[in-house]
Amino acid sequence: MTFQLPLREYAKFFPRKVSDDIPFSKSQVPSLLDLFSLTKDSTQGQYMIDIFNQCEFPPNKEETKACPTSLDSMLEFIHSVIGAETNYSTHSTSHPTPSGARLQNYIILDISTDIYSPKWVTCHPRPYLYGLYYFHYLDIRSKIFKVLLKGEDGDIMNALVIFHLDTSDMNPNHFIFDLLGMKHGDAPLCHFSSVKHLLWVPHPPAATPVATM
Repeated sequence: MTFQLPLREYAKFFPRKVSDDIPFSKSQVPSLLDLFSLTKDSTQGQYMIDIFNQCEFPPNKEETKACPTSLDSMLEFIHSVIGAETNYSTHSTSHPTPSGARLQNYIILDISTDIYSPKWVTCHPRPYLYGLYYFHYLDIRSKIFKVLLKGEDGDIMNALVIFHLDTSDMNPNHFIFDLLGMKHGDAPLCHFSSVKHLLWVPHPPAATPVATM
């Protein structure tokens, strides 16, 4: 497979008591631009508008979404989906090269067994002025794996892959369908998760001990 998963740096979360005092709304963009000494046409100003468009766009059918601006609000959203009393773990694409890897051919060395994921939350970092993630959960049948890859230049990457088995309830206008030349509902949709993007899943239930005679 030929692809590239670029690496980039993202801002860290503010404490909740700080982030909660900063307006987070597209209607407040002029005030936010003044607060952070930005112009609407600056790169960061355009990022801001794009992020508000994404965060405030109504969720698709079967989707639950949020844009937490603090670690506390992030955990609250995860608990609301997976369950406050549920133990969970995180997965991501691990990449040993700090500077990232060029576009190149990769071969698949190994595929894990599917990761237990009756419910899951994906967290996409966004290039905002302070820590901000786009979180969402799609209530559609999915399978999740880790795929060990080796690039032409010897680059080794353990990539997180999500397989959406039923795409009929996904947004039919999503750019990925045009990119792949398919329509929603036609076939499963599989994609890699970029470096620093996180996936949260509950722990599998403990096995019931087998009685012995």
